[in-house]
Amino acid sequence: MEKFIIYTDGGARGNPGLAGAGVVIENAAGGKLKEVHHALGVMTNNEAEYHALLLGLATLKKLVGKKRTRSVGVEARLDSELVVRQLKGEYQIKEEKLQPLFIKVWNARAADFPHLTFRHIPREENREADRLANRAMDEDVL
Repeated sequence: MEKFIIYTDGGARGNPGLAGAGVVIENAAGGKLKEVHHALGVMTNNEAEYHALLLGLATLKKLVGKKRTRSVGVEARLDSELVVRQLKGEYQIKEEKLQPLFIKVWNARAADFPHLTFRHIPREENREADRLANRAMDEDVL
C-alpha cells in the first residue's frame, strides 16, 4: 500500500485570536510532495489544529485523486496531544466548536481515507508545518 505522511499544525495568536494552518505532505520515503498554508481568521488554537488537519486531507485528496484516496495509507502527525487523543477516542470533546470539526475529520476518514491514522509528535518534529501556520498568520495581518 502506498503511504503518505501529513504534518499539520494550527495556531492562534491569542486564544481565540488570528489563526493559521500549515501542512507538509511527504511520501513514505520522506520526500516532500506539497506544502500549503491558509489563514483561518479568528478562532482558538484547538480549532486551528482541526482546520489544519482538514486542509491536509483536502490537499492530499487533490494530490492523489479521489479514486486513489481509499487505497492509500495516511499517517497524520500533529503536535496537538489534545486533538490526537480526541481523534483516537481517548479524550472527550468538551468544546462545542470542536465537535463539528471532529465530525468532518471522521467523515473524511469514512468516505475517503479508511487507512488514516493519527500520531502525536513533539513540536520539534513539526517545525515545517509550524513555520507554514505562522506564515499564514503573518500574511493575514499584512
